[in-house]
Amino acid sequence: MILQSPAFDDGQPIPTEYSCEGKDRSPELTWKDVPAGTRSLALTCVDPDAPMGDWIHWIAWNISPSQSSLPAGMDPVDQTRFTQGTNSWGRTGYGGPCPPPGHGTHHYYFTLFALDVDTLHLDSGARLPDLQALMEGHILAKATLMGTYER
Repeated sequence: MILQSPAFDDGQPIPTEYSCEGKDRSPELTWKDVPAGTRSLALTCVDPDAPMGDWIHWIAWNISPSQSSLPAGMDPVDQTRFTQGTNSWGRTGYGGPCPPPGHGTHHYYFTLFALDVDTLHLDSGARLPDLQALMEGHILAKATLMGTYER
């Protein structure tokens, strides 16, 4: 499986538009080569360089395997396409890169998971550990796209 974005290449800086210094909207994501037998997809975006440990920027699940992309600027309130969880700011949906000024380059890992289950029964607003627990034993494949950001 391959995860990409027309907004930035793997290992390259995430444009300011998708950060707290810009419009703080989610970047467009595209994927291909989803394995046969995939019944749903889940997505996470995590910054492991945050001073207090992993900072969760986005979690989403119950994405249809017939989808091959997410447009930029996903509405955090819209739960019709898939379900979004709570990020480390305590908000539902995407929160863009916003490392402490002068803290150096942070790395943002967008990871797409192909799952062998139709529906993960989690309420909107669930947190990453809840999602990880339900995905356990159901991951067929995963793909990661890493972007960087520095303030």
